[in-house]
Amino acid sequence: MKLTLKRFDKILLVFFLAVFISLSLIWVFEERFDKEQWSANLTQRYKMVDNLMESQVLIGKSKDDVILMLGYPNLSSDNENEVFAYSLGVPPSFFNSKREKLLVIFREEIVEDVTLATD
Repeated sequence: MKLTLKRFDKILLVFFLAVFISLSLIWVFEERFDKEQWSANLTQRYKMVDNLMESQVLIGKSKDDVILMLGYPNLSSDNENEVFAYSLGVPPSFFNSKREKLLVIFREEIVEDVTLATD
């Protein structure tokens, strides 16, 4: 029985190391949002969008603040909940990937939600 416990411990250790290494690699290679890079590399924005959404840095900002951070949107709507849409470029893929857009949704001139949409 002691041999089985050691084998289980080894498997558990390998599993946790694999998870730790994979999370570390994701953290290292995920690009952080950078205002200058966002403005300069319109086709590479998809690399920063996860960090931008996870940080929730836009929530509670005014339209003017969003425009200062992200620039003018590619599209915007003029309804009760105004929406700014920003093109993200196309990530490399083996399959025909759909183009995604970052949607910044306002309620009463303040960012309420940030989400992704596909064309």
